[in-house]
Amino acid sequence: MKLLVVGNPGEVHVGAHFLEACAASGVEARLCDTREAYASSFVRQKVNWWMRGHRPARLREFSDEVVAAVKAMRPGAVLTTGLAPVDARGLEAIGALGVPRLNYLTDDPWNPAQGAPWFMDAIAHYDHVFSPRRANLTDLSGLGLATTYLPFAYAPAIHFPEAAASEERAAYDVDVVFVGGADADRVPMVAALIDGGLSVALYGGYWDRYPETCDHARGHLDPAGVRRAIAGARISLGLVRRANRDGHSMRTFEVPAMAGCLLIERTDEHAELLGEDGDAVVFFDNPTEAVERAARLVADPDQVARLRSRAHARITRGHHTYSDRLAVILETVQRSSMDSRQRAHG
Repeated sequence: MKLLVVGNPGEVHVGAHFLEACAASGVEARLCDTREAYASSFVRQKVNWWMRGHRPARLREFSDEVVAAVKAMRPGAVLTTGLAPVDARGLEAIGALGVPRLNYLTDDPWNPAQGAPWFMDAIAHYDHVFSPRRANLTDLSGLGLATTYLPFAYAPAIHFPEAAASEERAAYDVDVVFVGGADADRVPMVAALIDGGLSVALYGGYWDRYPETCDHARGHLDPAGVRRAIAGARISLGLVRRANRDGHSMRTFEVPAMAGCLLIERTDEHAELLGEDGDAVVFFDNPTEAVERAARLVADPDQVARLRSRAHARITRGHHTYSDRLAVILETVQRSSMDSRQRAHG
């Protein structure tokens, strides 16, 4: 199997994770960098984003480049990630070459903030869509698409336990850490923890825009910084993105892989993936409960240590790497190919 991956090669992105998974699995792979679809002047980027339905400035050109890469490589499949900037015309051309077109749909295209008419035109041309979001499966099936629920995962190369050097540890010594963007619906949850007297560190975009959280905003971290922040905090807060109708998130796997102690929103998927309340993680349903449970954990370091160990073991021994997810994708392609050959021979 040869695989053409269309995604972002930045080390924290799913495209890079799948490329690394290919290398670990012995799959020959090439990546088309989706950032190139957005390369343009600042003004053109803004016009395309705000006035043309979040359209990448070089959508057509990049789509043609992907088709050219398929012709040159002749892969067994093309795997695009997220709202991949390959238009309907490009996907039709790939299909005409007999190459399966797969998408790992990391975002919810029905989220108004993500809405992209060009992508909704394109998605109907995929042969199979894998989604970490059960809420999208019915939507996708309604478009006549073959779908598979495939959760997020962790990347062993960057998601592992790492404590800060002794001289840096004070910088990460807080009760609660959260790594992620400041969605408006997340602010009340975090504000409740702050008002409850817990020390909180917030890494990610836009926390400085809210008066309730601005004093706790610490900007962005590279992967090594995230590992040290998870190790240094007594608790890692786990929040889903409600606008995306998430049942879990990337951090659901990444934080336990880094041996964090997760205080996490209760969802059906979290219970399925992480087990009973108090086994490997602690769940909460509302801000009041989150504050109460956080305070109990902070006062019980032995329980925190136990949860760190249990969550780390559950995720790292549970076949939750991107190599595991890649295996499911490739098995699906192979099974579909076999079914097609059997139908062709009656």
